[in-house]
Amino acid sequence: MSVIKTIVVQWLSRLNGLTGVFFILPAMLLECGFVLQAQNVTSAEYQVKAVFLFNFTQFVEWPASAFPDRQAPFVIGVLGEDPFGLYLDETVKGETVNGHPLVVRRFVSAEEAKACHILFINGDKGDRLKQVLTDLKGRSVLTVSDAADFARQGGMIRFITESNKIRIRINLEATKDADLTISSKLLRLAEIVDSKHN
Repeated sequence: MSVIKTIVVQWLSRLNGLTGVFFILPAMLLECGFVLQAQNVTSAEYQVKAVFLFNFTQFVEWPASAFPDRQAPFVIGVLGEDPFGLYLDETVKGETVNGHPLVVRRFVSAEEAKACHILFINGDKGDRLKQVLTDLKGRSVLTVSDAADFARQGGMIRFITESNKIRIRINLEATKDADLTISSKLLRLAEIVDSKHN
């Protein structure tokens, strides 16, 4: 388990009973000896977001119908340009979810991504974002992004980064429509919104 992954998992454990929604990057990174310099902020941010994607597998329940069989992999997908580099692959390496091996796949279209379980949609999708979400409607795919209007357009979890802090917004209506169950532990850490809000 990588140092960053270990620290984020520990922080989520500490936050288990708290209602705060802020995850502070500098404190976590400095705890393991990282120094945030201007050129490293983006990679450090996405390294932490990669660990959050992994942790969503522990706090979200997918219906049995989301897997064609018991040996099928649990797929975390990235649609569009990949901001994670190898961080996401390293984070899930050797991990399983209820016996399903975790794998990472990159996609160029929503059609390809329909077989995944968690899909990070790069924030630069712009006008295509609404179409991508429409294409995935009715599927048990947890959609995640840091796009500005993600929840309003029907996305499920939005990362918000402000002043080196990451918080999450969850569109609970969208997750229910996809037959996904979000743990109350994760909901306590999030701001709950609906499709009418950003």
